[in-house]
Amino acid sequence: MASEIIAAISTAQGQGGIGAIRVSGSGSIDLVDKIFHSHSGALLKDLQGYTARLGKIFDKKEELDEVVVLVYRNPHSYTGEDVVEIFCHGGLYITKRILRLVIKSGARPAEPGEFTKRAFLNGKIDLIKAESVMKLIGATGKTAMRAAVAANDGAVSRKIEQIKAILVETLAQLSVWADYPDDDNFDVDYNSLKEKIIDAKEKMNLLIENYDTGRILINGVKTVIAGAPNVGKSTIMNMLTGVEKSIVTEIPGTTRDIVEETVTLGDVTLHISDTAGIHATKDPVESIGVKRAKKCLKEAELIFFVVDGSRPLTSEEVEMIISLKENNLIIIVNKTDLPQQIDCACFTDVVQTVVKISAKNAEGLDVLEQSVLKVLEAVQVDPSDGILISERQLITLENAKKALSEALTAMDSGMTWDAVTVSIDSALDELCVLTGEKASEKVVDEIFSRFCVGK
Repeated sequence: MASEIIAAISTAQGQGGIGAIRVSGSGSIDLVDKIFHSHSGALLKDLQGYTARLGKIFDKKEELDEVVVLVYRNPHSYTGEDVVEIFCHGGLYITKRILRLVIKSGARPAEPGEFTKRAFLNGKIDLIKAESVMKLIGATGKTAMRAAVAANDGAVSRKIEQIKAILVETLAQLSVWADYPDDDNFDVDYNSLKEKIIDAKEKMNLLIENYDTGRILINGVKTVIAGAPNVGKSTIMNMLTGVEKSIVTEIPGTTRDIVEETVTLGDVTLHISDTAGIHATKDPVESIGVKRAKKCLKEAELIFFVVDGSRPLTSEEVEMIISLKENNLIIIVNKTDLPQQIDCACFTDVVQTVVKISAKNAEGLDVLEQSVLKVLEAVQVDPSDGILISERQLITLENAKKALSEALTAMDSGMTWDAVTVSIDSALDELCVLTGEKASEKVVDEIFSRFCVGK
């Protein structure tokens, strides 16, 4: 299928060892032939796919760079079209200069995500795999990477195809009945049909139930370090980041504003906010910091509430812990390097997870890591098994599940098989929207608009 030639820089914008310019579309090989002279004298149009040549890029008579050019023939390319990739030296000027030359020679600048969009439109990938590409690019930790790789390899798509196969089979049974409603030989087996619908619904449930944990593992966890002044919150922040991100002094109330950083703890990415010490104060500046800290707590997905193990808990700390007990909460007993005066037994009725550390000596980080996984229930979720990676996927799957619930209600209410068929057909349509087979042009455009240029 003929298409416009598009081009973009596919590597990060900046200095590097190698820069890559990707060109895709009918005529892309002939276009690059105009500006590339191989050392062997071979023309790109005479090469087979998956073939590389070393040579130079010329703008008329001006030599721009010595490059390696890779040729991919349709349909065996990322986009399903003829594709040429030019690998030059990674200076920002030279990559942009070669891109401008490619555009001047007949290509147009690619839109965000247009290469992957063409891969989808040409049937190389489904919409689930397409969404995984951006998640893979944006992965900030091992878990996020594993989930994105699994989705890109088709782990989620295969699960959806299994559910679709069950629904297609049930619709086939109902279709035969619709053609021969009065023939006992083609009567619908009620129990068998119900078992299939329940099976499909349970498979949907597994994906839906793991979504929240999967989303947190992929996108990172909004984490707040909170507690009274001078319990070691900023020292913990510095221990987690590995740098002196927060100012640490013996003076209570040193941290008066929110200090934010993204860190990787084991396989989990944490978007951490180190907050001001929460306490009653008449200082107007401190009061603003305390107010902001409380606001952060309301928005947190995970809370590290820090207490000083070298002194007893205050009544204010106890009240704060009780108020947070419905959250994903980890009590961090800090300063274990000092003589302990705190009674950890007082936490057991409020929170299950208590971690003892010495942030000053960087001790207890491994225990904290395991506790985070436990609190987030991430231990039982295997990202490589395939988990939903977008809100769109969740919504369409929930719509499909709702349609199957309606089908079961129709069956239990003694409604006609026609009513059951309509509900199952609706569920199947939602799954086709999920994979992209029936997704609207608006939905497709919205998904790819979030991609970076060059992918």
